Parts: sequence; structure tokens; C-alpha cells
Amino acid sequence: MNSSALSISVIILTFNEEKQIERCIKSAEKVSQDIFIVDSFSNDMTVEIANNLGAKVFSNRWVNYSRQFNWALANLPIKTKWIMRLDCDEYLTEELTQEINTLLPSLSEDITGIILKRRVYFMNSWVKHGGYYPINLLRIWQNGKGKCEERWMDEHIKIIEGKTIFFENDIVDDNVNNLTWWTNKHNNYATREAIDLLNIRYGFNKTEKINPSLNSTQDKKKRWVKERIYLRMPLFIRPFFYFIYRYLFKLGFLDGIPGLIWHFLQGFWYRFLVDAKIYDIKRRAKKENNTIPEIINKYYNVVN
Repeated sequence: MNSSALSISVIILTFNEEKQIERCIKSAEKVSQDIFIVDSFSNDMTVEIANNLGAKVFSNRWVNYSRQFNWALANLPIKTKWIMRLDCDEYLTEELTQEINTLLPSLSEDITGIILKRRVYFMNSWVKHGGYYPINLLRIWQNGKGKCEERWMDEHIKIIEGKTIFFENDIVDDNVNNLTWWTNKHNNYATREAIDLLNIRYGFNKTEKINPSLNSTQDKKKRWVKERIYLRMPLFIRPFFYFIYRYLFKLGFLDGIPGLIWHFLQGFWYRFLVDAKIYDIKRRAKKENNTIPEIINKYYNVVN
């Protein structure tokens, strides 16, 4: 085991991930000392597989991703200098593994966060266009120097102090589940994103978030566009514009048939479903003479 591996703990959140948790753990162990699994009471073989591979498994009730991850930061016995966030359907390229192991030990103390590039595979095909590569995400940070935004969707790690740098190589997002699983998952995502967008619009749950900015990192630029432009467009019209922008202007059509399916479902169908759920929440609030948070609590049970 090399010196950088002695300084990173990897946190992975799980629920019924028996199909891909082994690949994820075996990739993570190439750079880490400890691998922590925070499981939401899976009823498949996830926990057994993780235990057999030497991961340290903890259980906690799921509310949303950010609360689960911040629970992990507050409660896991993390002893390393660095923490890495990795999702179950992700793994590190060999080039990134080497880059972490080589460069991490030599970083200066004022560097507290590392931004990695994520490449997405869909139906065994790399989604290179449509603005989907590279996706820059802060995934490694110094212990105690970062936390997860309190959002229902599109949550990022926010650095508390220090500077961030970019590494050159990729994390790969390659989910092995079928399309029915994918659409069910994105239906749940759409609920969370509808709540998130309503929260941005009406401010019923004020928490610390990254600050949107056009003159900053990719995540802050995307957040600015989302909050200052996309959110101000009319419901049901904006998914059309977004899909056209991605598929034509950002060359999504070059990703072939898998790309067509991906960009249409993720860039149009999903966004349209989010708008439909926003419309339904507002409609119910008006009909039942309730506030939007009351309607969300009543029908979705997710606003505290």
C-alpha cells in the first residue's frame, strides 16, 4: 500500500446495489486506507458483499443524499487526512488512480479540495457530447474542510476554507441496471428536483449552498444558469429549449442512438416531468388552500 492510500477514506452511500458495489469497492481500495459504506437498510446482498470485501459498513435511515452524506461526515470514525466521495455506479480510471497516488502526498497544506472529471456511460456508450463531458466535480477534500450542500437534488461538496485544484483524469459513471430501473430512479429524482426548484423560488428551506457565479468553477456556472435563466422560463417550454440546446447546439446527436436516448430522456423527459410535478404541487396548494411546503409534506413527506 502506498503513502497516499494511507491518507484517504472513501465514503459510499448504498441501497440495494449488489450489482455494482463490488466494482466500486475494488476500484476505491486502490487509493484508500478505509472504505466506509453507509447503507439505507438494503434488502439484497449489498451489505454482505461490502463486508466480505473489507469495507466498514454502517446503517442509517435515508432522508436524502445530502443529509445521509453529512451524517456520514459527522458520525463515521474517519482518521485520514483526505476524504473522497464515490457513488456506487462509479469507478476510477487507472490513470486517475495513478494520479491520486502520485500527486496527493505532495500537495501543499493550503489545497483543501480536488476537482475530478466525470465521464458518463449509458448503454455501454460514452456520452461525450451535449455538454456532458467533462463534468467537473469536487470529490476529494481535506477532512473537516468540506460538507455536502443541504439540497434535495444536485448537491455538491462545499469547501469551508482553502483552495481547490483540478486533476486531469476521470471518474467513470457507468450504471449497470436496465432502462426500467433508470426511469424509476429518475422519476424519484424528478420529485426531489421539483422540491428543490420550488425551494429556490420560494425559499422555504434556507440552508448554506454554493454561490452561483458565471466567473467561477463549472458547478457554480451551471448553478447560475439554472437559477438565473432556466428557472425564469415558463413551465413546459424550458425542457424543449434545453433539449434542443443539448442535442443540436452542444452536438448531442454525435453520441449515436444511445446518445439520442440519453439526451432525450435525461434532457427532455426528465425535465418535463419535473415541471409537471411543480405544476401539480402548485395546483394542489391552490385547490386545498395550503402552502407549498404543506402540500409537499402531505403528498411527498419530505419537508421537515
